[in-house]
Amino acid sequence: MSTIEKALGTLRKKAPAEADAPVPDTVERAGASLGAEQPEANGPSAPGPQKPLVEIPFETLQERGFMSPSVPRSTIAEEFRGIKRPLLKNIAGGAIKSDNPNLIMVTSALQGDGKTFTSINLALSIAMEQDKTVLFVDADVLKATAGRLIGVPSHTPGLIDLLEGKGVEPQDVILRTNMPKLRILPAGSPSEHATELLAGENMHELMLELARRYPDRVIVFDSPPLLLTSEAGVLASFMGQIVFVASSGVTAQGAVQRALEHIGPDKMVGIVLNRAPKRRFNLFGTDYGYYGYGYGYGYGQGARDAAPATGPAQ
Repeated sequence: MSTIEKALGTLRKKAPAEADAPVPDTVERAGASLGAEQPEANGPSAPGPQKPLVEIPFETLQERGFMSPSVPRSTIAEEFRGIKRPLLKNIAGGAIKSDNPNLIMVTSALQGDGKTFTSINLALSIAMEQDKTVLFVDADVLKATAGRLIGVPSHTPGLIDLLEGKGVEPQDVILRTNMPKLRILPAGSPSEHATELLAGENMHELMLELARRYPDRVIVFDSPPLLLTSEAGVLASFMGQIVFVASSGVTAQGAVQRALEHIGPDKMVGIVLNRAPKRRFNLFGTDYGYYGYGYGYGYGQGARDAAPATGPAQ
């Protein structure tokens, strides 16, 4: 039985949850958030002194269950270490090969599975690596929940403005944050053509440019759910790695199977099993953590088994 099949077998057929930012039961509380620091010199953006610095509200996020760089050994931080390791290994040239492995899309079947919670925590965790920098892209442009959570002001130009081809360049809209190794590309200005733009050729060209121009940077996309928008499936076809989030006991097994069918069988897919009760189950049958995680090619029947990642949060 494949890793993906094991994950599907744990999902009870229930309606999806309403909130897209689940809060784990136990998360260590921390002190103050990090202060603003100067960005590294070789980042993808070339911000001038007039560009705003996004102050990520770490204390507020931590109260909602997110990890914080000020508490690097919290439960949630340890678990995301286990989630990011296979991704970073593949970027470094692991046994599983893919084009542009530094393009990582985080998605789900429906709203409420914890997609945005996972994408933000994943970006924060990778940005805490000594030799990695991260560009976080809020590609769920109709909701733009991720941007609001991490402190991006409303109506900040971003991804949609780039895709509309109105003379905006990436360096004009990629923002620095108070986490030195993390940059943000906001969702951008509202547009009635937003969904078409995400699935268009300009989006494909932009992602290739970001992946090839900055090969040392990990680019994490918070994408729309696969069953709610057709462009999410197109977006998945551009990616090097895909993290699919399912909620234990909430996401219907059939919804997961239908969603995975929107991802090509040649794509590298990892499943995060969210809200799995602590010390009860994860993908590999051991008893750690809130998250189960593993890699498999394809989906459902025929998906190949993958070796489990190491660490306390698999």
